[in-house]
Amino acid sequence: MSTFHERVETKWQDRWEREGSFRTPDLPEGRRFYCLEMLPYPSGRIHMGHVRNYSIGDVVARFYRRNGFTVMHPIGWDALGLPAENAALQRGAHPADWTTQNIDHMLGFSYDWEREFATCDSSYYRWNQWFFLKMWERGLAYRKNGTVNWCPGCETVLANEQVEAGRCWRCEAVVEERELPQWFLRITDYADALLDEMDRMPGWPHKVLVLQRNWIGRSEGAEIRFRIPALSDAGDVPVFTTRVDTIYGATALVLAPRHAAAQAIAAQNPEVADYVRAAAAAHAGESHPTGDTGKTGVNTGFRAVNPFSGEEIPVFVADYVLMEYGTGAVMAVPAHDERDYEFAKTYGIEIRTVVIPNDADGAAAEDSAFVDYGTVVDSGPFSGLPTEEAKTAMAEHAREGGYGEPRIAWRFRDWGISRQRYWGTPIPMIHCGECGEVPVPEDDLPVELPRDVEITGMGGSVLSKIESWLRVDCPRCGCAARRETDTMDTFVDSSWYFYRYLDPQNDRAPFDAGKAREWFPIDLYIGGVEHAILHLIYCRFWTKMMRDLGLAGTDEPVVRQLSQGMVIKDCG
Repeated sequence: MSTFHERVETKWQDRWEREGSFRTPDLPEGRRFYCLEMLPYPSGRIHMGHVRNYSIGDVVARFYRRNGFTVMHPIGWDALGLPAENAALQRGAHPADWTTQNIDHMLGFSYDWEREFATCDSSYYRWNQWFFLKMWERGLAYRKNGTVNWCPGCETVLANEQVEAGRCWRCEAVVEERELPQWFLRITDYADALLDEMDRMPGWPHKVLVLQRNWIGRSEGAEIRFRIPALSDAGDVPVFTTRVDTIYGATALVLAPRHAAAQAIAAQNPEVADYVRAAAAAHAGESHPTGDTGKTGVNTGFRAVNPFSGEEIPVFVADYVLMEYGTGAVMAVPAHDERDYEFAKTYGIEIRTVVIPNDADGAAAEDSAFVDYGTVVDSGPFSGLPTEEAKTAMAEHAREGGYGEPRIAWRFRDWGISRQRYWGTPIPMIHCGECGEVPVPEDDLPVELPRDVEITGMGGSVLSKIESWLRVDCPRCGCAARRETDTMDTFVDSSWYFYRYLDPQNDRAPFDAGKAREWFPIDLYIGGVEHAILHLIYCRFWTKMMRDLGLAGTDEPVVRQLSQGMVIKDCG
């Protein structure tokens, strides 16, 4: 027997469907309002976090309808990705079956259900592949080696969330870092626009914009090249610094464990090799490393030459220096950097003051680093200059000397979209022994995921074992070739889905550009602040890329963004 609330829900949902209560015309009539919540991820059944998010949008959409607006209020399903694959694996189900079951138990709000789609449908992800090909043509998609988490027990690549305390979540083997070819999108080409346009986004929460600014991280400074004489074959080591005025106080060169110079030293020094391996295991699986958890290190016994003073300084390898930011090497100036100061105190590195407050007498740092601006001292011909003047003069001096130059650096990196798993959009590239990397012809899209597969989570990519899918002829020369077996990061799926809602049945293009011009930008976008950085930066990038393709008519996808907060359990 059905419950009262089930009878009420069924009655009204049947009526809404029969009368088309929430159906939206293709083009807005009169005033329009695009109300959107971040699309749900059906790796499990609906929970209160979903209800909170989608209830807000439902109320707002109803309000604007009652006030005479044509309201676009669609829904879809972010159905690909690792959580869905893992959840299905744990239940002995296929990811497609598992996500479909969860979708059937989801939401009953005031959506235009005729616009519904799931990102695991090939009619949707074919356009992920189409966008990838367009970016490949423009040099925005490329392949290079990248670091992944490798489980030697399962013989497979692990996502960061599958690494627990440096060990595989399944077999508990110690996880290793390996360099494997990966696909990247050149999001850094849009760095200036992503940063500068935040000044014209008053409808976004201040916290979200701060998080994005910090993640993008534009820094003005100088790149200075340090020479390690004993590694003459490795070339000079570039260091990016925003405080070149302190370079005469550099008393060590510190390398990240994965830096090429650190690897070269490790090949000659067993103690360094042991440290590099231990550091890799300790920090495996960190999705956004900060360098704040370690500050351990090892003195390599090698020396580097400070190009300004000609002084030889010790070379260390330390885990507080990261390849993800800067160049993977820092000049340690303990008197004027807090992290360098802490490291120097631990490892007995000299602390040498070269910047003093304008009203100070130049006494050496005793209990802390002096990180403010002031007057440069004990710095050769630059002594006596104010910090800002010294920075400019020293950067130009490095340029003239051929060992550096002024530079703008960015904290964030190009977007690595390769995932070594089954449940994702196949990357539409073919590897040919004669032609190299060859794009799949557009007429052959979509490259569909094979359905008849055995997913174990072990032994590498599932797709690499499906010979009938893997082996193809090269589109250029006709020789035997193989498909790319990496699939795309699911953030690709969610970077443009809100445009597909406007035209979900279009089989000629991702969407009609004319409809996009009428409906965009989104008036209100509701979702958790946990998506402030990755999803919301990626969708902004995607909009700018689509603008350059002539599809999107706006620079930014969203006028107002609302972070609704988290539902947490009160354990008190």
